[in-house]
Amino acid sequence: MDKTGHGLSVEQMFSQIMAVVQKSNFDIAELRHECNELRQVNTILERHIRENGIPSNGQRLGGNLTAPPSPQLRAKSPFLAPSGPSSVYVPPRLGGSGDLSVYPFRKSVDIKDFWAVIPAGGAGTRLWPLSRESCPKFLLDLSLRGRSLIQATWDRLLPLATPARMMVVTGVLHNDSVRDQLPDILPGNLLAEPSPKESGAAIGLAAAVLSRRNPYAILGSFAADHMISGADAFLSAVAEAVVTARHNHLVTIGIAPSTPATGFGYIRLGESLEIPDAPNARLVSQFKEKPDAKTAASYLSTGDYRWNGGMFVVKAQFLMDLLKTYQPELADGLERIAAAWDDDTLREKALLEIWPTLPKIAIDHAVAEPAALEGKVAVIPATFGWDDVGDFTSLSELIPAEINQPRVLGDSGLVVTEQTAGGIIVPASGRLVACLGVDDLVIVDTNDALLVTTRARSQEVKKLVAKCREAGWKSTL
Repeated sequence: MDKTGHGLSVEQMFSQIMAVVQKSNFDIAELRHECNELRQVNTILERHIRENGIPSNGQRLGGNLTAPPSPQLRAKSPFLAPSGPSSVYVPPRLGGSGDLSVYPFRKSVDIKDFWAVIPAGGAGTRLWPLSRESCPKFLLDLSLRGRSLIQATWDRLLPLATPARMMVVTGVLHNDSVRDQLPDILPGNLLAEPSPKESGAAIGLAAAVLSRRNPYAILGSFAADHMISGADAFLSAVAEAVVTARHNHLVTIGIAPSTPATGFGYIRLGESLEIPDAPNARLVSQFKEKPDAKTAASYLSTGDYRWNGGMFVVKAQFLMDLLKTYQPELADGLERIAAAWDDDTLREKALLEIWPTLPKIAIDHAVAEPAALEGKVAVIPATFGWDDVGDFTSLSELIPAEINQPRVLGDSGLVVTEQTAGGIIVPASGRLVACLGVDDLVIVDTNDALLVTTRARSQEVKKLVAKCREAGWKSTL
């Protein structure tokens, strides 16, 4: 009631409601800002501890953990962790078996015979014009923290394997860039492919070379261009995967889905393997191709499915045996190349003659899917955060933003907006980007190319790249 004793008018009630809403929005924005600052400080502290901390055995991790800064955008503003609660969804059950078990893992101890293999390929065309053939996304610092995606992958895997057991498989075009960004990699552990052949040949080449160097070698393959949060959960999942791989399984790590995504393949969990030192290990019941939205939602409702993040852990020799069974032509060619690998002249000759003849096939189709049907593939359901940064929609969701504002990857001082909400703006050219009355756009402004699309169609940027190539704009790709 007002001061005269009469009830409030509709206009007065609406004004009061709007005042409360505005105050709530202001409070939320302040809290989000404080959370972002805390996350930034926490990230710096974690990195400082990782680089300078003393492991529990009293010995420092070997090797120089520093690397030259990755290619920088013009931006100077920090790329912070996402605001709000974690996007990682942990299903309430695992086929009725209860919660995930906690696997005790000491980060300071590297795993015997474990080799970390980093396939670094692809042009990242869905992130064009930010990502180019000459400088794909794994060489870019998309976090603006001074580390590229491949450098962050190296940092993440280093506690599990010393630099002596870190291997990168990349194309000849990117060989020098990878060596510049990873100065601690040994020359013999940087494998250069003459031409792209999909993950089957890339991971298979690493397995063929490693099986000759060490018959007990276990390789873990982790893409160079993915983002992962939750270091402890990641390291524990890999440790369990290694234990499971020793029991002659091809092991993948299943990512807990946060949304019914249609852009990823799925893994259906099977029965528990009952391995004492790998309590969460399960058989893979089935690999599922990218589903439609309705099917993806049904997967999540069961709690029995995980995203397929393309991470594999397996004995090198066991992987070669699987390739001989399911892809004999690929296995034979890789073994012939590996036999000549340590001799520069013979290696170049073998690559020139044999590599072009190898089948072009993904590791999933080559061995994982057929082997799963025979009970040879296991999965470790994991709870760490994961993103393949596959398009600008994915990238935008990793960047904080104020309410009803676009997200900016780069210098926010170069972006001026009015009545513009959602979307992502990358002012990489240094020019001013001004937006009026447009929502949910993707604007990427570089020195030689400008991309404008919507977040809803960001998956289709790859098609646009193909049209640019047909139109004669190869120099910008």
